[in-house]
Amino acid sequence: MRKSISDDEARRLLEDGAKTVTEEDIQKVIRRADDIQKKFTSHSPLGRFIADMKIMISLIKDFWNKNYREVPWWTIGAVVTALLYVLNPVDIIPDFIPFFGLLDDAAVVSACLFLVEKDLNRYKSWKDGIAAEDESTQ
Repeated sequence: MRKSISDDEARRLLEDGAKTVTEEDIQKVIRRADDIQKKFTSHSPLGRFIADMKIMISLIKDFWNKNYREVPWWTIGAVVTALLYVLNPVDIIPDFIPFFGLLDDAAVVSACLFLVEKDLNRYKSWKDGIAAEDESTQ
């Protein structure tokens, strides 16, 4: 049995997946956001990505609701692909295998964060600006 996924395999998976993401995939990520969040527990290999996962889901929601569109479709596709991969219990290493089952999920999320880092940082800046505006109007 495999115990990990290579960075190249994770990137290929994201690149291929990003090209085929549909609106239904985006809706699935939004509908299943709580299920995705449950996989990112502090005692799993995904624990170190909790804050990143939250911003990824927030980006998808803001994109879907047309609040934030200053992001390439490819970035949306890569993020959706990574989050759907985390949702899939039977991926390269099945999630039911203790600890090792989430290592491939962590590798895919890590690769995604590397690939979309600039776009996520721009989104975070935009989001922080919106929060600052809301605070100044109160």
